[in-house]
Amino acid sequence: MRRNDRPGRRPLPPLDRAALERLALRYVERFATTRGKLAAYLLRKVRERGWEGEPADPVAIAERFAELGYVNDRLYAESQASAMARRGLGARRVNDALRHAGVQERDAAEIAPLIAERAVETALAFARKRRIGPFATERADRERAAKQAAAMVRAGHSPDLAWKIARMDPGESVEPLLVAD
Repeated sequence: MRRNDRPGRRPLPPLDRAALERLALRYVERFATTRGKLAAYLLRKVRERGWEGEPADPVAIAERFAELGYVNDRLYAESQASAMARRGLGARRVNDALRHAGVQERDAAEIAPLIAERAVETALAFARKRRIGPFATERADRERAAKQAAAMVRAGHSPDLAWKIARMDPGESVEPLLVAD
């Protein structure tokens, strides 16, 4: 049930340009966001409440907020990629999340080398968290290693790297992986 549809409540007035900009400002002060997410939010608000007065373009408002520095896709992408890497998520998952968040392609492409550079480090963080390969308490049999490698692939890591880590013995040094990259 939408906010305007609730019985016993006075319906919210339709939006105008000033109200839409106030909503946008309130949104960017509360959330780290991208131009795409801000534009989608504003479009949803217009759909929910309707429009009154001269037409305004939510995409143009999002672009203006980016020009003013209230929204920065590159900074958002860097912080999201860094946070996801700390959680042990791989490049594919990071790129999917950035695309879903509406980060523009050129901004995502600029941080792609940084993501690729940390591929082994993030895969090892995931393996440590899940006790896979060198971080396990006992050696995994073939079936268990396959499940562990599959979990790493779902987390966005390359199949080759996932299998290398899953096949490692418990306590084995991870130095060769770090040096090889």
